[in-house]
Amino acid sequence: MFYYVYGLLHSEDYHERFADNLSKELPRIPAVKKAEDFWAFSKAGRALGDLHVGYEEAKPYAVELKLPKGYTYDDLEPEHFGVEKKWKFGGTAKDKDKSTVKYNNFITITGVPLEAYDYVVNGKPALEWVMERQMVKTDKASGIINDANDYAIETMGDPAYPLKLFQRVITVSLETMKIVRSLPALDI
Repeated sequence: MFYYVYGLLHSEDYHERFADNLSKELPRIPAVKKAEDFWAFSKAGRALGDLHVGYEEAKPYAVELKLPKGYTYDDLEPEHFGVEKKWKFGGTAKDKDKSTVKYNNFITITGVPLEAYDYVVNGKPALEWVMERQMVKTDKASGIINDANDYAIETMGDPAYPLKLFQRVITVSLETMKIVRSLPALDI
């Protein structure tokens, strides 16, 4: 039942049909008419649950990294992976290129599939959540510094963790949308 609900809550048809209600109240879970639809939503919900819970184990999506002339990925030192302020999209402010993301002053990510931005969590693409959270930020009220680099090195033991997380979330986003788009029409 849990996976049926999880699958149903990811249905694009469900979101469209109940958009007005979802903006005002808790979601209501309708019963589908056919058993095969129930099992399709349940199977999709299980696959989505496994994917979302296990995002740390997802295979990093193969993006291209633009590095300064003469550098290869193997030449990079831990300090090259340090994130700074908010990541930036390529292009201009008026004409953003979301297939390109400036990770830091040393690394630019290219080849990000635009379809990966279709997976939205709480009104924002999951990739943009990563970009927003994996940086160095000082809380104005308390002065506390939230440094994603410290977490990457001290907790994860990998200075490239923010970059690899971004690549994993690309994989998770693409796989999520593949599953969501394979869901049956909502016949209730």
